[in-house]
Amino acid sequence: MPKRGGSVHVATIKTKGAGDRVYTSYLLRRSYREDGRVRHENLGNLSHLPEAAISAVRRVLAGETLVAAEDRFQVERSLPHGHVAAVLGTLRSLDLERLLSREPCRERDLAVALISQRLLSPGSKLSATRRLAQTTLAQELALGEVGEAELLGAMDWLLLRQERIERALARRHLTPGGFVLYDLSSSYFEGRSCPLAALGHSRDDRRGTLQITYGLICSPEGRPVGVEVFPGNTQDHETLGPAVASVTARFGIGRVIFVGDRGMITHSHAQTLQEQGVGFISALKSPQIRALAASGELQLSLFDECNLAEIHSREFPGERLVVCRNPSVALERRRKREELLRATETELEKVQAMVENPRGRLHHADAGTIGERVGRVSNRYKMAKHFLLQIEDGAFSFARKEERIAKEAALDGLYVLRTTCAQEELGARAVVRAYKQLKVAERAFRQMKSPEIEIRPIYHHLEERVRAHVFLCMLAYYVAFELKGRLGPLLFSDDTPLAPVDPVAPAQRSPGGKAKADSKLTAEGYPAHSFPDLLAELGTLCRNEVLIEPGGHSFTQLTKPNPLQTRAFELLGVRP
Repeated sequence: MPKRGGSVHVATIKTKGAGDRVYTSYLLRRSYREDGRVRHENLGNLSHLPEAAISAVRRVLAGETLVAAEDRFQVERSLPHGHVAAVLGTLRSLDLERLLSREPCRERDLAVALISQRLLSPGSKLSATRRLAQTTLAQELALGEVGEAELLGAMDWLLLRQERIERALARRHLTPGGFVLYDLSSSYFEGRSCPLAALGHSRDDRRGTLQITYGLICSPEGRPVGVEVFPGNTQDHETLGPAVASVTARFGIGRVIFVGDRGMITHSHAQTLQEQGVGFISALKSPQIRALAASGELQLSLFDECNLAEIHSREFPGERLVVCRNPSVALERRRKREELLRATETELEKVQAMVENPRGRLHHADAGTIGERVGRVSNRYKMAKHFLLQIEDGAFSFARKEERIAKEAALDGLYVLRTTCAQEELGARAVVRAYKQLKVAERAFRQMKSPEIEIRPIYHHLEERVRAHVFLCMLAYYVAFELKGRLGPLLFSDDTPLAPVDPVAPAQRSPGGKAKADSKLTAEGYPAHSFPDLLAELGTLCRNEVLIEPGGHSFTQLTKPNPLQTRAFELLGVRP
């Protein structure tokens, strides 16, 4: 028998069956020549193997050396990148880098890194020196090694440019004769050595803690354009002057309409603003509303058929008063008052039992001792004004002041807006809608205090660093505002909220917003996300450094984005 030579290969055999059906077989063959003819020897049938295994056999028989992927390719490092691309790409599309400095420099790059880091993973400046290298942010900005002193220096550098940056933002988003939203908040401190830290009215419910106060100037849609920092014991109305000066003098906008909360504009401030030609919209405080009702200038019969009316008062010359009544707020206020009255009665009944029970602590006690105990509980829920207290030696009784309660209940749901804008400039309904826009400024404070940006607690001790920290958080919210607007279709937010015809009525969700909230799905079928959850989802898109062995060559490869990530980057107009 002749010696058989020839190479081994995989042959593909196709045979036709019944009904034009084609069967494919894969045979392992050796081909050789015998007596001048080509012969084939079948060594095995590979048809039962998967196509990938058959392909591998072919490549080995062709002379290739196959190795395991982990032996040839090694992923040296994977860094989260998607959320960095989203934040940094949006920041650059807002031209914020050029606003910080027209010329590239390391301080600008560090400031951009600090702004971005507030949205990616907020923390102390020391933690930022570690976290910057835990994502691709340091690579994208070519930062290299970053020290804490450098970041603090970048904050000082940024603060020197605050006025110029805010002027540029005001030119973008404020218009002469338009609205300017202004609201105030506070954040607490850790430490005692900062000159701005002081005890004051805490909006964080942290009584007895040092704090700072800061006022935020926003455009009508809620974009922040400026921030002022004050000592923690500054009263609301004391901050209005600097805010007006910022808009008129520093921003160069002559005629604006300030929209501020009821604690901002006092009687003297109202006169000053009118003399300066600055219009305003604000609200009256409860004592002022009661005084209007007592004088007869506010007739409750006005609201028998409507929820909005316009009146004038001798107490507010040159101003228009727009009176609104919200029935749903009235019902809620009535329910809450009744609960507080009952809770106060429960506390007073405990004291009464102590007096009347022969074994009670206050049995046979003098009036002063009983009064001291009553004083500790009577105003726990701010309801002492609604109770008549009878205290004598060895006796205590109480009763509701029904007439006073009825008078207060008559004003439930009423609020009065005041404005210097003429009827031709702003109708009554427009006044109400403008005042309600303060909700976007309040939303800004909530987000700046949330874990998304984390303005508090404040650990800096130097006054200038505290101001820089607040300004840094404001710029981070400026970027977040744009991100939320562009990513709205993927978030739980209502993209097209319904504006009721009656501006006093509560806002209603659109049918699309209701469907999104109920199904937890967007109109396109993607899972609806909160803003932090969507950023975290984008962060799972990683940049991988892959090393090829042998040879030591490496290349960079991004994780393949999933459909949700692809859609998010389309909405942002950013390439990851």
